[in-house]
Amino acid sequence: MTVIRDRRAQIAELVVEEEQVDVSVLAARFGVSDTSIRRDLMVLEGQNRLKRVHGGAIAPHMAARNTVVASKLHEHQDEKRRITAAAGGLIHPGDVVLFDSGTTVAQVPAHFPATLRQAKAVTAVTHSLLVVQELAAWEGGHLICLGGLFLPDYQAFVGPQTVASLKGFSADLAFLGCDGLTVEAGITTPHVLIAEVGATMASRARRVVALADSSKLGRYGFTTIVPLAQVDVLITDSGADREEVAKIRASGVEVILA
Repeated sequence: MTVIRDRRAQIAELVVEEEQVDVSVLAARFGVSDTSIRRDLMVLEGQNRLKRVHGGAIAPHMAARNTVVASKLHEHQDEKRRITAAAGGLIHPGDVVLFDSGTTVAQVPAHFPATLRQAKAVTAVTHSLLVVQELAAWEGGHLICLGGLFLPDYQAFVGPQTVASLKGFSADLAFLGCDGLTVEAGITTPHVLIAEVGATMASRARRVVALADSSKLGRYGFTTIVPLAQVDVLITDSGADREEVAKIRASGVEVILA
């Protein structure tokens, strides 16, 4: 128990010093499993010494700046698991894949089949720190990170630099997240700069896949990322409203119910 207490004390100190820590990095540093580190983070969060986020933890004073991501990570978890597992099935070895920001998109790599976890099986391009944290722990992963202006609330990079970098790529797939989806407004997001990056991703991919749990269907968001005419596939959960699904299919979008 002394060893565990000492490790947790060191983790708490690292969070204060670095403001953000990664599960896989901590596991390697202390020579224990990811499961042990996640248990440590759970205990430390209960002591208000850190705030757990996808792939690791952040300092308590950063939690207020991550309310968008932190709150959404724990919403509709079962639905997101099914959606992202279905999304992984659309990827083939050798594909170049663009990963948008958002907590649903961030979980897609975690559900990759074994064939896609081999060295350089997939080239991933992203502006999402959550996706980077997941893929950076893989051995031999081929990951391209897009820089730019960092938005802590969204854990993503945005702006002219991000968009300019994207325009140099051509991809097989783009996975886009959203906070709302309607036939009239397309897929939407609360932030115009997030929308700009998503729209650019859609323009650089041969196939655009929107990921949205059923609570987002029929909801109008603040600003449109792309109209539904630019979306090839929507993956949502089986709890989706049948009328909304029928309208989306009638617009020409393939709908997968996970």
